[in-house]
Amino acid sequence: MFKQFQEIGRDLYVAGLISSHGGNLSLRLGDRLVIKRRGAMLGRLQPHDLVETDLERNDSGVALASTELLVHRAVYKATPALAIVHCHPRAAIAYSLSRDEIVPIDNEASYLLKKVPVIYEEFASGTPEMAKNVAQTLSKYKIVMLRGHGSFAIGQTLDEAFFWSSVLEEACQISVYARQINEPFIEYRKGSDAYTKW
Repeated sequence: MFKQFQEIGRDLYVAGLISSHGGNLSLRLGDRLVIKRRGAMLGRLQPHDLVETDLERNDSGVALASTELLVHRAVYKATPALAIVHCHPRAAIAYSLSRDEIVPIDNEASYLLKKVPVIYEEFASGTPEMAKNVAQTLSKYKIVMLRGHGSFAIGQTLDEAFFWSSVLEEACQISVYARQINEPFIEYRKGSDAYTKW
């Protein structure tokens, strides 16, 4: 299990989806969960950077757990997810500042994600309101953007949740490039003209 955390944490950092100390990961193990330690560097995880705690109530592990523990608990209780990846994808965060949803224009992300909702919380860091909002949204979607903060993606494995995160960021980067090229879209599938609106 540590190797999974270490590899995905390193991949998130190398892909530019987190800063040196940003983001967090967790896995559900029955009525327990394992989550990154508060302040640990995802790109350089060590075995002591993983904290195991109860899914329902506080125990001795809580003091060291990520500040987003409340969100992870709420998501596991509201969804069938067994893994969560929270990261700070830069292009997706930029788009989240001006939109209520992110609709990919590229073929892969359109097929895989359809659209990604953008939700808002005034205090977007581990509050009960944020936990409830993220969990409710992830009961309907694979990934959600928290405006100006980052994404939460779910899966049956960390690999799967990382995949949704990287697909979203790639889609947003493609959109940035398309806007820089600034040429009319050529229809490559039905309804492509609608994607110019986002």
